[in-house]
Amino acid sequence: MERLASFGNDPFDKPPCRGCSSYLTEPYVKCAECGPPPFLLCLQCFTRGFEYKKHQSDHTYEIMTSDFPVLDPNWTAQEEMALLEAVMDCGFGNWQDVANQMCTKSKEECEKHYMKHFINNPLFASTLLNLKQAEEAQHSETAIPFHPADDPPRPTFDSLLSRDMAGYMPARADFVEEFDNYAEWDLRDIDFVEDDSDILHALKIAVVDIYHSRLKERQRRKKIIRDHGLINLRKFQILERRYPKEVQDLYETMRRFARILGPVEHDKFIESHASREQFLTYFLKQKNNSLKILTEAAGARTYDHLKKTRDEERLKRTMLSEVLQYIQDSSACQQWLSRQADIDSGLSPTVPVPSNSGRRSAPPLNLTGLPGTEKLNEKEKELCQMVRLVPGAYLEYKAALVNECNKQGGLRLAQARALIKIDVNKTRKIYDFLIREGYITKA
Repeated sequence: MERLASFGNDPFDKPPCRGCSSYLTEPYVKCAECGPPPFLLCLQCFTRGFEYKKHQSDHTYEIMTSDFPVLDPNWTAQEEMALLEAVMDCGFGNWQDVANQMCTKSKEECEKHYMKHFINNPLFASTLLNLKQAEEAQHSETAIPFHPADDPPRPTFDSLLSRDMAGYMPARADFVEEFDNYAEWDLRDIDFVEDDSDILHALKIAVVDIYHSRLKERQRRKKIIRDHGLINLRKFQILERRYPKEVQDLYETMRRFARILGPVEHDKFIESHASREQFLTYFLKQKNNSLKILTEAAGARTYDHLKKTRDEERLKRTMLSEVLQYIQDSSACQQWLSRQADIDSGLSPTVPVPSNSGRRSAPPLNLTGLPGTEKLNEKEKELCQMVRLVPGAYLEYKAALVNECNKQGGLRLAQARALIKIDVNKTRKIYDFLIREGYITKA
């Protein structure tokens, strides 16, 4: 298979033949199984079946030559490469010098061929456009963008502006002294040679990986500095002073977390705390003003009026609470209605109803629809209604007390109270009921 040679026309640009060490001339042979670096042989060594270390004579191979047309049937690939090199050396438009350097084509042929296939070729035009867009996208991530009419600042070395910008050069998006500035020194003596042992080769690869991690850390720090506007430290400090002292202290404390949140989120976080401080200041000011008003006579009268209104509203809510509580017990509800009727008629209440501060007997618990009710007998249902205990909880307490009684051979009231952490009066009623029904025995 013929392939385009990856080197220039100069034979000294090519590596020597691995067999006879002579300079390669096209065509020559490249082993398709060995490398990198590429294993190249001249035709003479290839015909002799030259073998060296891992290379064997039966390996697949490629014939490297540039003596075939690419864009024009009258131009070989070697002449195409020579034309590009000549234009690069002599400059675009100097077609006579280009033809003199090529030696195989005339001035008119060089100009016509270059303009047709490299300038006006739509395939190359779209490729160059894509390359340009990719390059712009790459630079937009690594450098501070400037508008076409803007001129990025170029402070002189060691000037006041240069020190304020920490040696940052906006036109290059680099610092005069980068983070870990001497990271490249570890690579200056590394050379990958084919005769390296596996351990030495792995060690060199590890050094390169470490260097890559150091470059990533350098890029990460540079990105944080650019995103948060830390390049011009004086300008950043001026912006910081617009906040009150408390927010400035918070800004200083939370600065270490800015790299995690990102610039926009970090600024929102600081702004929210600044708003919170302003609100607290306003609230305390209003509170002090209210206390000041209370010390005045007019403020005292206003306070008394508002206090009376609040007491009336509280009394209404208390009455509503009593109605909701007594409505569950018909007898208690009748007593409460009679009491309210006496009060409304101007008589003293004939039926004494305990006040909110006294103890009132709660109505029995309604077990309808509660889980576990079907597992209780009539006496157990009556107990649960009187002590206002749901059936599920009663069954758990009963099982715990019965198991402990079986283990100990008897159970005391103090032990029962230690097992079930509920009201002591309810515990006594459950304990007495279980002894009376024969579920447990006294110790």
